Amino acid sequence: MGEFDLIARYFKRPVRQAVLGVGDDCALMQPRPGTQMAISSDMLVSGRHFFADVNPRTLGHKSLAVNLSDLAACGARPLAFTLALSLPEVNEPWLAAFAEGLLALADAHGCELIGGDTTAGPLNICITVFGEVPVVNGRSQALLRSGAQAGDDIYVSGTLGDARLALNTLLGQIDLPPELLATARARLETPAPRVALGQALCGVATAAIDVSDGLLGDLGHILECSGMGACIEADTAIKLVASYPDSKRATGQFDLKISTEQWRSLALAGGDDYELLFTAPSAQRAAVAQAGQDSLTPVTRIGQIRAECGLQLVDSQGQTLPNHYASFDHFA
Repeated sequence: MGEFDLIARYFKRPVRQAVLGVGDDCALMQPRPGTQMAISSDMLVSGRHFFADVNPRTLGHKSLAVNLSDLAACGARPLAFTLALSLPEVNEPWLAAFAEGLLALADAHGCELIGGDTTAGPLNICITVFGEVPVVNGRSQALLRSGAQAGDDIYVSGTLGDARLALNTLLGQIDLPPELLATARARLETPAPRVALGQALCGVATAAIDVSDGLLGDLGHILECSGMGACIEADTAIKLVASYPDSKRATGQFDLKISTEQWRSLALAGGDDYELLFTAPSAQRAAVAQAGQDSLTPVTRIGQIRAECGLQLVDSQGQTLPNHYASFDHFA
């Protein structure tokens, strides 16, 4: 099968929102009046971002999900994406499953594939996604990292740490029962981008970022861009790990050999969660709760923005904890 046959069979589809899609040298898009384009790219490399033997359907899902998560953090509505795919060989069953997972998530969010590239080489997936955010009275409604203010509450959506828990188990670092591993592995391989929540937070949140490299590391980007500090309730965060024994989602029937310190590390520095971390004024608590309800997404308040630079961690008793948690960095 040649390159163009491969594209036509697995990835070419009729356009719905774009003016022109797959098949020409460029795709064409026409932004709606009163909107701005939001654009983001992510690359997934075999052996670095995923195991070589990962289910191709879940890989297709995650490849797009991590990009949609960036749009969610900006409060953008997904429109379209391009796919650059490097393949070591043409494996048709693998391609069919990959395309199925990719396009199922795309269809769920109304985000159409409009172009890209294919080449022979090590397995490498690069997606660029396009979305739109409204402009009201000449002002963009995009959520940025730079808007956090002193006194703002800090929230996170969904759960934390389960993806890293699955990874550590698959690497043989933690012994997790099969029932819990299945749940955690689903968080690692098929994250749910919080697109609806991101859009619901426009005009409510002051700053936002998606949690890809670890909660504290990603919060650090907001603090740096906003020129602020923060206090985080670490023991509130660890209860958001779905497998945590005291969690409402855990059965408590398993005797997990995981220390409190390890739970904190999973929640605060785990990464691959693809949840939204955002700030909002305390006066907006009802609006934040409504955004979570409207988007069917749980949100939890885990701390507060402070004017003094620096990041403080406290336990359930309000006592300061040492902050030695390092988030993921490709080149560290």
